[in-house]
This record gives sequence, structure tokens and C-alpha cells, in this order.
Amino acid sequence: MTTPHPTLRPPSPITPASPASPPSPPSPQYRITAPRILRSEWHKLHSLRSTWITVVSAVVMVLGVGLIMGGTYTSGGGDSDVDTIVLTLYGSMLGQLCLIVLGILMTAGEYATGMIRSSLTAVPTRLPVLWAKAVVFAATVFTVMFATALITFAAAQAFLHDTDQAASFTDPGILRALAGNAGALTLLGLIALGLGVLLRSVPGAIGAFIGGVMILPEILGMLPYDAVERAIMYFPTQAAGALGSATPIPGTVSPGPALLALLLWAGTTLAAAALALNRRDV
Repeated sequence: MTTPHPTLRPPSPITPASPASPPSPPSPQYRITAPRILRSEWHKLHSLRSTWITVVSAVVMVLGVGLIMGGTYTSGGGDSDVDTIVLTLYGSMLGQLCLIVLGILMTAGEYATGMIRSSLTAVPTRLPVLWAKAVVFAATVFTVMFATALITFAAAQAFLHDTDQAASFTDPGILRALAGNAGALTLLGLIALGLGVLLRSVPGAIGAFIGGVMILPEILGMLPYDAVERAIMYFPTQAAGALGSATPIPGTVSPGPALLALLLWAGTTLAAAALALNRRDV
């Protein structure tokens, strides 16, 4: 009996292994876009208790003082030569303090709580965060304060309709002055917002605004120089007063140059804040 021999097969050729293709990077689920940054800043703004406190306080001060001025006014008194909008919105000088604090809290407040680290980690390019804060703040403050100015003017005129301060929305310069008052408060708040980024301190930014924007012009006004007096008319608070008046106020510039001056002040402050935000560590 013979044992069968196994059949010998030729060796199969060895094919080189194909190189493994590099794994494709996972596509990000979310992308950083301007609308999303704006939505994030809006959510942070309206979800904070301090926002509601400061905004409601500003509205109450403007409306409350306007009603008091309208209810206690008598024709031929010491305020008969005061512009109607200035008289009605006299509380804006108190309300602006609340909005200044709000602008500073939007920026310096995040440095105080450490929230700025999360904001800049989510948006490494940094500057879109600042622009989003400025846009959200400006849109919110202008809308609220313009509506407040309209309501305050209408409510005050219920008391002033039979006095020498009677006016209506259709009178020349009234709507322009009401919008100018809201715009001036908004731009002053943007200056405060930029100071918050520059100083990174809520008390420091408030002190810098009060000292540099509100008190410094009064001190400079004591100097007996015409050039200084003309320059002071373009300072933020003086320009804001010119914007919120339906008739020209002696010693102030016209509304056009006043608006341009305020825009330059706010733009310069925000530009300096952007430069500091981009160069400094968090």
C-alpha cells in the first residue's frame, strides 16, 4: 500500500500592503459664527439679574423724574426758558449712571468673575466677542431708552398741554431730540464698555468714567481760555446734552457735530479696548 504524496502548490505571490490612509479629522459639530456670538452675548446680557436692575432703574428714573417735572411745572416760572425735551427728560442724567454701570459690567464684570476666560476660549480670535458685546449693548440700550423717552414725553405732556411747555411729536425737532437722547445715552454707555476692557476693574472703570468724562470737563471749564471752552463743547457729556435738545442750547454745538464727536469718542475708546484685548493676556 502506497501513501499518497501531498500535491505541492507554487507559492502565491506576496502583494505589498497598501498604506493606510490617514484618518480624516472629525468635522466640528458647531462653528463659530457672528450670529452665534451675538446670540451668546445676548443670552449673557438678559440672563443676569444686574442687567434687569440697572435697566429698570434707568427707566424708572427717566420716567419718574419726567412725571415729577411735568406735574409740578407752572407757566412763567424759572424753567420757562428750558427746552421742552430737556425739561421732560431731566432724569436722563440719573439714568445714564445706571447704563454706564451696565456697560462696565458687560466687560469688566467678566474679568471680575473669570467668565472672560470661557468667552475667549470659545472665541480664540477675541475681537468678535468685543464687537458682539458692543452691538448687543447698543441695540438693547437704544431700543429701551428710545421707548422710554417716547413714553415719558407723552406722559409729561398730559400735565404740560396747557402750559408754555406744551409740545407734540409732530413739532420740529421733537422726535430728533428724543432719538438723540437715546443715542447719546447709548454712546456714553459704549465708552464705559470700552473702559471696562481697558481697566478690567468695575470700580476702576466707574471712577475713570466719572472722573474723566463727567468731572474733568467741569474743571477744565474754569480755565480762562477760549480754545479750552470751545474744546469742552465736544466732550462726551456736553455733546450728549446738545443731542437731547429740540432747540439750540447756548454754549453747545449743533446736533450734527455733537453726534460726530460722540461717535469718535466711543469709536476711539472701543478701538483702544480692541488693541488691549488682542495684545494682553487674559
